Amino acid sequence: MIPRLKAGIYVKALIRRAEVAGAFAYVVRRGAEEAGALFLKLARLDGTCTVLNQARRGEGELVWMKPLGETSDDAAAAKYFEKQVRFDPDLWIVEIEDREGRAFVDETIV
Repeated sequence: MIPRLKAGIYVKALIRRAEVAGAFAYVVRRGAEEAGALFLKLARLDGTCTVLNQARRGEGELVWMKPLGETSDDAAAAKYFEKQVRFDPDLWIVEIEDREGRAFVDETIV
């Protein structure tokens, strides 16, 4: 089993990484510091975005999935997040504003 990094630490590092690369990133919703699920909204600043959520596969490998497909609009993303928060109120949502739609994560995006 691969050890898990605390969600709060992961989020801080992700935001810093995005900002160093010239993007703007911020916490939309703060979840459980220790182990809250993490969702990313990659906003392209043109009304479109990509939503990513963490998942584990195989022997615990962390990957990112695109639950709404390659691209979505902001309204669909908001509706998706609303549903997820009802299911898990401890989740984190981080928005990254970047015209290129970069995720700034090392894990595989599937």
